[in-house]
Amino acid sequence: MLKVDSNWSRPCVLIVEDEPSIADNIRFGLGKEGFESEWVTTGGEGLQKISEKEYALVVLDVGLPDTTGFEVCKQIRAVSQVPIVFLTARNEEIDRILGLEIGGDDYVCKPFSVRELVARVRVILKRGRLEERGEEGSESVFGPFSLDGERYQISLAERLLSLTRYEFRMLKVFLERPGRVLTREQLMYQVWEEPEASGERTVDAHVKSIRAKLREVSPGVEYIQTHRGIGYSMQY
Repeated sequence: MLKVDSNWSRPCVLIVEDEPSIADNIRFGLGKEGFESEWVTTGGEGLQKISEKEYALVVLDVGLPDTTGFEVCKQIRAVSQVPIVFLTARNEEIDRILGLEIGGDDYVCKPFSVRELVARVRVILKRGRLEERGEEGSESVFGPFSLDGERYQISLAERLLSLTRYEFRMLKVFLERPGRVLTREQLMYQVWEEPEASGERTVDAHVKSIRAKLREVSPGVEYIQTHRGIGYSMQY
């Protein structure tokens, strides 16, 4: 069972799922591991909840009656970096890549084991707690970049980049190893908690997204270099 220390209240997970039986099973599994949870059935209700309260994590179904989980995720990411775990009945790679590219932290396909889902929730929150405590490192400067490990932020030319959790981790790996060519496999194992559940296309999608955000600040400058058949490197 999750051990909750005296300085950390019981984390509350928001479940956005329109099937009552699935939501009940998730709530039961989370409760056994020491989590609180709240449940809503539509994307609109989920967005309203997030505007009113801070949650530790969101379990978000892709197929909702009023919208898609992907659209809800995009709206959440406009205002919050709360971790998001997608639930979906489809196991297509393109859906998984899209979910991660727009800011999802993990992706679980139905039917799924509630124990597996809860384990993934625990891993995401544990990593987040370490980062909040500054165990990822304090503020550092890398050329035009500055990295604040305690706030989980990276700036370029003094402009804060809007990065998802995995984008932050990947860019941090690049910044700490300038000029070094990193294979996709190396990036998977250094960025994701469960690299075997990721793939090369997921890495490529995140690199593409990071590049786009860097270009918004520094048009015409290519900080991340592609090494065909090998991987990527960072130049600054």
